Amino acid sequence: MTTPREVLSIEEYRSEVVALVDGPVASETVDTASAVGRVLARDARSGGDVPAFANSAMDGYAVRGADLAGALPVRLRVVADLPAGSAQDPALAAGECARIMTGAAVPTDADTVVPVELTDAGEDEVTVTEVPRGGTGAHVRGAGEDLAAGDLVLPAGTLLDPAALGALAGTGVATVQVRRRPVVGVLATGDELVTGGGALRRGQIHESNGVFLAAAARQAGAEVVTGPPVPDDEATFTARLDELAAACDLIVLSGGVSVGTYDVARIVLGDAGEGTFRHVRMQPGKPQGHATWGGVPVLAFPGNPLSAAVSWQLFGRAVLSALTASAAPAWGTAAAGSAWSSPPGRRQLVPVVTATDDAGRLVATPSHQRGSASHMVTALARADALFAVPEDVTDVRPGDVHPLMRF
Repeated sequence: MTTPREVLSIEEYRSEVVALVDGPVASETVDTASAVGRVLARDARSGGDVPAFANSAMDGYAVRGADLAGALPVRLRVVADLPAGSAQDPALAAGECARIMTGAAVPTDADTVVPVELTDAGEDEVTVTEVPRGGTGAHVRGAGEDLAAGDLVLPAGTLLDPAALGALAGTGVATVQVRRRPVVGVLATGDELVTGGGALRRGQIHESNGVFLAAAARQAGAEVVTGPPVPDDEATFTARLDELAAACDLIVLSGGVSVGTYDVARIVLGDAGEGTFRHVRMQPGKPQGHATWGGVPVLAFPGNPLSAAVSWQLFGRAVLSALTASAAPAWGTAAAGSAWSSPPGRRQLVPVVTATDDAGRLVATPSHQRGSASHMVTALARADALFAVPEDVTDVRPGDVHPLMRF
């Protein structure tokens, strides 16, 4: 049975839709090098000490600290050359040293590296003119200084970006267990929707929500199943919903969730006893719906372009995070860069462009002169974040600090 239009906060509604997820998707093992954009399913631990051996942080000479304890300058005999990658471990007696390059293994008998700048750069013999800053032990990276074997590199739930992959590879982790990519079905509804460009008849609009939602889901790490928009026909809509439920982990609908005569998503989901429709105290995106169809969570977003896009940022990404057992997108703060009004009793989500001012503050300015008007197709394209004006604020002043979510 379709539930009444209860009015909820953003947080209350987000909790409802996240609760649709029974648990994360299954995991799989992949090569670390190909795991960008995936989410770790288990902790990744170092395969060995990092660094694996004591190595030089500078180009210079590996010496015995005791040889620098007396009066300077001191002359030392060079008995070996050690480039990075060399397996040599030359013995060093008193008064002897080895020329060494950055990253090369420090001889067992040495405990200090003298940068070449503090010497005369001699080849067979070298004169050390100054003790390096730090004295004995200077410019030597100790074995296990970064991580010991078995130490935690990254915890489960980490979204793997290039820096994370570099850290894993650098600690000897060749494969990782990650969540498989969730499959998201995207379905836009409406008799008025037209694809492929070209001229429009009176009453038609170019379909854009499905394009945005599919691209946003892919960008968030999902695989996507999509197709042409479906008309406001209950049988066609139901058949397509059945197809998506058989193939997907999440279905995202756009359009048909309000109270109109032809709002097919509300009608079909409601008549099947699966639909829950709410009003959420937000602008844009007030009408929302969710359901479970064939055991698969369904999110039903409004059809206005900005409403659908904001709904994805707030609710779609949260459900996708639940499917991968990863952290939901984080909120920061920014200062308003201009003045505008906000509706009372609703949290206004404004697409903004951010910049840093002369004082080092992050400043957010609306990307479109119409602010959060729900039909603005281009507002989000010019923006890099959403600025959230609280429900009890009706006048935003320059410098006011409020929450901000980057895309």
